[in-house]
Amino acid sequence: MNKTCPECGDKIVGRADKKFCSDACRNAHNNALNSDRKNIIRNTNNRLRKNHRILEALNTNEKTKVTKKTLIKHGFLFDYCTGTYTTKTGSMYYYVYDQGYLALDNDFYLLVKRDL
Repeated sequence: MNKTCPECGDKIVGRADKKFCSDACRNAHNNALNSDRKNIIRNTNNRLRKNHRILEALNTNEKTKVTKKTLIKHGFLFDYCTGTYTTKTGSMYYYVYDQGYLALDNDFYLLVKRDL
């Protein structure tokens, strides 16, 4: 039985259940499958990662107060979050993965970390 590599078309030699002729072909095939095909998805994911890094760097004690100016200075964009949580009192926490923030008075924000 002659099998061919789905990536390059070369003949596969080796185990009967082998799918690719080499590690390079396997990697290239999986990278193509897993790549973000659209710019909007790639840009959104990059923005979420950057927002997460900013919150994580500023929130050193599990709960930290910072100003809106500080967040903006570091490049934080408030339009990108992965989820929200509304408390019984109506306060809205915005989360970027496990890092969250709550708007306080006078342009202050409370940064929190959610235990997952």
